[in-house]
Amino acid sequence: MAEKKSEFVAEFKQFIARGNVMDMAVGVIVGGAFKAIADSLTADIIMPIIGIFVRENSFADLSVTVGSAVITYGNFIQAILNFLIMAFVVFCLIKGINSFHRKKEEALAEPPAPPELSHEEALLMEIRDLLKENDKHV
Repeated sequence: MAEKKSEFVAEFKQFIARGNVMDMAVGVIVGGAFKAIADSLTADIIMPIIGIFVRENSFADLSVTVGSAVITYGNFIQAILNFLIMAFVVFCLIKGINSFHRKKEEALAEPPAPPELSHEEALLMEIRDLLKENDKHV
């Protein structure tokens, strides 16, 4: 039993020590912090600007009452705006990262081979070389 437990603990340590798991953990933490920024951007900057046109400071206050049920569709609209902001930022990040990788790959790529000479070009080069050789002997 103790052997299985230590094997389990060792396997868990190996799993946690992998780079992918640590990267994912950092991503989750940074994503949580970024969510607060996106929420603030939506609530404190975008919504007041939209509020100028729809005469509401916040969509969170928008609701419909049907009988005793209150449907707060404004919260849903605000959540959609938060999602769109997050999706746009992630899209821009991925686009930038892909561009960086593409440029890096292009820089590492081998230069293209020079094009093959046509028969006429090869003959002209041979004539040129013969003329140079004759000039040296003269």
